[in-house]
Amino acid sequence: MSRMLFVNLPIKNLDATKTFFAGLGFEFNTTFSDDSCTAVVINEYTSVMLLVESRFKDFIEGGICDTSKSVEALMCISAESREEVDSLVDKALASGGTSWGKLQDEGFMYGRAFRDLDGHVWEVMWMDPAAVPA
Repeated sequence: MSRMLFVNLPIKNLDATKTFFAGLGFEFNTTFSDDSCTAVVINEYTSVMLLVESRFKDFIEGGICDTSKSVEALMCISAESREEVDSLVDKALASGGTSWGKLQDEGFMYGRAFRDLDGHVWEVMWMDPAAVPA
């Protein structure tokens, strides 16, 4: 059985968020989207559910993390190459995201990160497949 993963994150502005992620080249699953949320498709088994804060509160106890003061999680997505890492992060920065953390270059692994419009941290990482043990 292949498990699916749905990461859920609060957002402030659905239209701005959809524009931001569409600009990065992501598609949306309309089955899991409505006027209070959208499902960003990472791959066939992984989606990021972006819910306006009022809808997100329906699923939690307590408050929403203030991403200007704390990091609630690190979302890390893979890239096919170093160039794709740079391209995706550069698009995010040009679309209103902000740079986060330091460039990571270990030779066999390369990564950069950005904060999206709501301050969530997204790492984009490439790893040389030949360096991964079988």
